[in-house]
Amino acid sequence: MDRMMGRVVRRMAVGRRAHALMLEHSSYAPDSRSAAAVRAVAGALMLTLLALAALSSLGGAQTTRRDTSRWARTGQIVTRPVGDTIADRRDERRGEPSDSAPLLDAAALANSVRAMADSVVRAAPAVQIYRSRSDSIASVRTRLAADREPGLRIVISLNDRQLWAVIGSDTLLRAPVAVSTDETLEYQGRMWRFETPRGVRTVLGKKANPVWIPPEWHYAEVAREHSLRLAVMKPGKTMLNDGRALEVRNGEVGVVDQSGEFALLPTDEEIIFDNTLFVPPVGSMNRRIEGELGAHMLDTGNGFLLHGTPHKATIGTAATHGCIRLRDDDIQWLYDMMPVGTKVFIY
Repeated sequence: MDRMMGRVVRRMAVGRRAHALMLEHSSYAPDSRSAAAVRAVAGALMLTLLALAALSSLGGAQTTRRDTSRWARTGQIVTRPVGDTIADRRDERRGEPSDSAPLLDAAALANSVRAMADSVVRAAPAVQIYRSRSDSIASVRTRLAADREPGLRIVISLNDRQLWAVIGSDTLLRAPVAVSTDETLEYQGRMWRFETPRGVRTVLGKKANPVWIPPEWHYAEVAREHSLRLAVMKPGKTMLNDGRALEVRNGEVGVVDQSGEFALLPTDEEIIFDNTLFVPPVGSMNRRIEGELGAHMLDTGNGFLLHGTPHKATIGTAATHGCIRLRDDDIQWLYDMMPVGTKVFIY
């Protein structure tokens, strides 16, 4: 969202990439011990290389001995001009470059090792984190239920941020996903909790080129980000401070001036007047955002969707408000292959 001339503009992005896998069923049973092992190896590697860097810097602090035997091997006679003293020659030699190999930059090496270790840790499976004891119990029960299910199903691990499409004991698709942030938004006395509930759900519907109808928390987020007040448009006319009014005509929000003239507002911009963001009515064109859900969507009810996203960098992270985001090619595969009625196990 960018502020332009006092308004906030919605911006979308589109992209696709190919991906498909055929793996054994055991591939969706990650071992949490591997995360600790990878971190231990990365830590040991980092400490070893830091030690080497320290030794290198210590060696660089010492005076390097020059090999003077090469002068004995040459037949050239070295003469000194008048006034040339031993002290002068000694000062010259201090400024000459060393014959030794270039010294390593200990700080640069340490930063490089640290970056490499961080990369190894990020590649490791996520640490198992649960919101509560009941949440951890729900996770275990859901995973056991997914293991017992013989038919076609979707299995999602929130901790590992992975999705598997499974039939019997065969894994048909494995894909990284973005999961909920598990954060809370508070604004103007209201509170929203963003989390994906664990448990067994069902694909209730599918849709291509879905349009997002943003809930009120979307407008609360934008208002907080831009330091705006938040107000919901009223039925009929919503009066502004300058005597004009907001009104919906033929499904689109516009401004009515004192003379009664009606001017439509852009449907791809938030409605901002008097330092206030107005929430448009559900059903109006201004309450629709195209492209935010990608090209395909699977609906599991109560607003929890499996969908694509223009925000490609969020895949594999905790970034959503409760939905499961996938890469475009992965959600298209699910859209094509998973029929309505397919069970979705989220643990």
